[in-house]
Amino acid sequence: MFEGSTVALVTPFNRNGEIDWATLEKLIEFHISNGTDCLLACGTTGESATLSHEEHKTLIKFMVEKVSKRIKVLAGTGSNSTQEALELTEYAKAIGADGSLLITPYYNKPTQRGLYLHFETIARKVDIPIVLYNVPSRTGVNLAAETVKDLSEIPNIVAVKEASGDLEQITKIISYQSITVLSGDDSLTFPIMALGGKGVISVVGNVVPAKLKEMVKSALEGEWDAARKIHYRLYPLFKILFIETNPIPVKTALHRMGMLELTFRLPLCSMKEANREKLIKVLEELTVINSDR
Repeated sequence: MFEGSTVALVTPFNRNGEIDWATLEKLIEFHISNGTDCLLACGTTGESATLSHEEHKTLIKFMVEKVSKRIKVLAGTGSNSTQEALELTEYAKAIGADGSLLITPYYNKPTQRGLYLHFETIARKVDIPIVLYNVPSRTGVNLAAETVKDLSEIPNIVAVKEASGDLEQITKIISYQSITVLSGDDSLTFPIMALGGKGVISVVGNVVPAKLKEMVKSALEGEWDAARKIHYRLYPLFKILFIETNPIPVKTALHRMGMLELTFRLPLCSMKEANREKLIKVLEELTVINSDR
């Protein structure tokens, strides 16, 4: 259901630190015109941790309405509180999102049993397609392959975004053939798809959506030489966009492309100048932007 190229969309803010709705609408249209299959609202890349609950709901509703079924919209509705995640997921279903992305609860450090019960509770109560999100570097807890397998027996848990970086674990999940596996790490999208993954939920797609879509589509169609060529071409961008905490570099890139104001909410802040120069160099080499030199 969520195969292909999903972009974890940034949340643009204006100079006053408020959501820039006009720019957000332009970004949505940019992705639709460039072939993105699905947009993720309120993910990590969208600075969800600094959005109020009302902003969170308003942003998801805005994206669902503006997309208007032209492509899919996946709503980030996770929390370290099961009740809070449940409420956000119920809202996402009510306003017509195509699915919900649920991150593993952070800070609490639940056991595998606790993780299972968290996701099961939400999935049993809200009949919406659910994508699990495993990113131990952010949450402090890993969703084990065996737990993913158990959760896949619940009909509306349809996919997992795997950002553990552990190809052994990812291989095991794919080998079960019980759930769609999506890469949660741009630099591993090609390897994961070679193992049987079905796409990516991407940061890089914010910057080069058409090229990312071409790589993923080629892999899905078994055109491995073409996909591999794009992977290596984009690899420097995959790496440089994580030279500092996401989404600092990707928003800096989009600003340099003239697509948004360069505004973050604390505790995120602007890049170090030396890192910004490295980012600009990669963008120039890929002809994403014109050289100032």
